[in-house]
Amino acid sequence: MPTRSADAVAAIPSVPESLPAAPAYGNRSVADVLSSAAAVLGVPGYENRLSLPAARRVCVVMVDGLGLSLLRKRAGHAPFLKGFLPTARTLSASFPTTTVASLASLGTGLAPGRHGLVGYDVLDPEQDKVVNMLGSWDAGVDPLKWQPYPTILEKAAEHLPVATVSLPRFAESPLTRAALRGGTFIPATGVHARVSAAVDALAGADSMLMYLYWNELDKAGHRYGAASPEWGNELEELDSALKRLVARVPAGTLVLLTADHGMVDVPVTQRFDFSTQPALIDGVRHTAGEPRMVHLYLEPDAGSGALDRLKAAWQAAYGTRAWVFTRDEAVQAGYFGPGVDAAVLPRIGDLMIAAREPIALFDTRRVAATALDVTGQHGSLTRAECEVPLLVLAQPEQRKNKSSTTQGGK
Repeated sequence: MPTRSADAVAAIPSVPESLPAAPAYGNRSVADVLSSAAAVLGVPGYENRLSLPAARRVCVVMVDGLGLSLLRKRAGHAPFLKGFLPTARTLSASFPTTTVASLASLGTGLAPGRHGLVGYDVLDPEQDKVVNMLGSWDAGVDPLKWQPYPTILEKAAEHLPVATVSLPRFAESPLTRAALRGGTFIPATGVHARVSAAVDALAGADSMLMYLYWNELDKAGHRYGAASPEWGNELEELDSALKRLVARVPAGTLVLLTADHGMVDVPVTQRFDFSTQPALIDGVRHTAGEPRMVHLYLEPDAGSGALDRLKAAWQAAYGTRAWVFTRDEAVQAGYFGPGVDAAVLPRIGDLMIAAREPIALFDTRRVAATALDVTGQHGSLTRAECEVPLLVLAQPEQRKNKSSTTQGGK
């Protein structure tokens, strides 16, 4: 598929003013959390861009799907976490606001334009086929070649103990190998089992960098919606588990909570099959992405005016309900970071459609009809999807003072 050179991309006119701002990569984004934690622990090559406090151990808790607006709306289900909301900091998820992009940014400290996980599923130009980046990686895609940069966990493991506490099935998953490889993987299934495993590992090391992953909230949101009782129940479980974690971690431990994206509930009446509209797929070879962040890839011989025609058709159909922009405009806007590697550029759609209202867009020629049953969705540029929290749940000084007060009262 023809692509522009890096020089050509730099010469593209500025992006339309109507598009939202890009994520704050390198400043206050999910890409800066684990890298700042590594800097706190003295790992060379990283900066503490989030100004985290000094600590001997850092535990980074990643809660899949816990957008900041959702946490605020449903805080009644999370009395422990609610107490940290007044001091919560707002971070940007990576773009698109999907698990693979943000977890890869967390794990590498890089924007998607560098690490290359630029969507839930995207085009593999070498195979000329759409490949999944989450749980169903194609056999022809090598995770270490797709994302060749060293991870933060890998580099940190050269200097101190590093541990990942997560579900057993993620130990050797392609996404783990691509973006979160390094250190010791500690498998634990239930939420409280993960807390116990994390506490034991932290207590057994004088210094440690830990990554602790929760996915139950995201699963509940997709199935039932983020406004559902089921989602609230999962938030209660998370809140209880994290309260227990903070109460048990050893002194000198910094515990941080962040998320990879938020979520929007999409009513059944607002889930659309765009493949039934010929003008929206005219000249399109592949469709990919997320229902709220669609990638469209043109046929190589579609002609010079094909992209303009396709963009006009989408603007006519959904222009008041979605942002419609080209790959060039997305790159120029900085959505994939300050630079896009040459190998990554053709993985991005020629045209992208990002939902701005609670709608979801599907190509039922490519995805199973059951995909339309999903209630909670994400991937786009709305604040509900982009803004994630950074909560400092435990600080070394706080725990030291608490310990001193307790001892003094004996």
